[in-house]
Amino acid sequence: MMDHVGITVSDFGRSIAFYRAALEPLGIAVQMEVTPEMTGGTDRHAGFGTEGKPFFWIGTGGRAGGAAGIHIAFAAANRAEVDAFYAAAMAAGGSDNGAPGLRPHYHAHYYGAFVLDPDGCNIEAVCHTPPA
Repeated sequence: MMDHVGITVSDFGRSIAFYRAALEPLGIAVQMEVTPEMTGGTDRHAGFGTEGKPFFWIGTGGRAGGAAGIHIAFAAANRAEVDAFYAAAMAAGGSDNGAPGLRPHYHAHYYGAFVLDPDGCNIEAVCHTPPA
């Protein structure tokens, strides 16, 4: 079982704005921020999640990994959330990497959308259930 995942970003301000907008339709928001003052260094971090539990972290202090083939998929409760994620991510400056739609080559009800974040990471929202 995975507890959390983190990626390094090249521009913290741009990335936190992107993820705030893109993940809001999925009910995911910043749960914790770690400032340079808190660590005694220069790095910044933000943990996104739900109900007080961060499970997706972005931060500075390393090499941004878009070119390294990073792919992160967030669960959506329904297809409308996938559509809203895609619209919000694109409006926040993401790049299209696969518009919302069925991906039957994965399975019959796989409905996903793919966006490249500001560093080129492949971010997805996916719903595995059939429409109601």
